[in-house]
Amino acid sequence: MPDTALRADFVNGMSRAAATVTVVTTDGPAGRAGVTVSAMTSISADGDAPTMLVCVNTTSSAAAPMMENKAFVINLLEASQQDVANVFASRLPAPGGDKFNAVSHMPMKTGAPALDGALASFDCTLSSAQLVGTHYVVIGSVVAVRLRDGGKPLVYGMRSYLRAEPA
Repeated sequence: MPDTALRADFVNGMSRAAATVTVVTTDGPAGRAGVTVSAMTSISADGDAPTMLVCVNTTSSAAAPMMENKAFVINLLEASQQDVANVFASRLPAPGGDKFNAVSHMPMKTGAPALDGALASFDCTLSSAQLVGTHYVVIGSVVAVRLRDGGKPLVYGMRSYLRAEPA
């Protein structure tokens, strides 16, 4: 039986870790999908291609299409994109029933969509995915990057959106 006190302490502890809000998108034969994720990081800029890691809950509507399409874009949201984050997290209704109606987007090299207004969009091919508990730990090889001039990252921590300001 899971230790509910340990789980509660873990969740409370992790709420204190601030992170850039990220939406992962995919498109291809398995369909178009996207989800707001809380676990994303770069792995390396060196080697054959830069690599990134993202964790996606297996119950997410984006998990299966992402695995089958074998391509995805990691979109780092800008501070003004709270509504976009909430739509892709299913906290707000998707306009017209499609999350992608919440923001303009364009396909990158793999065909996966980059979200307009994102500070950075990393177009990735799926290198590996491992099921760990309730999540897929996904490694992607970056094949293209789209950058936005200006703006500040949308940050989430302490169970709310935060502003990133120089210290």
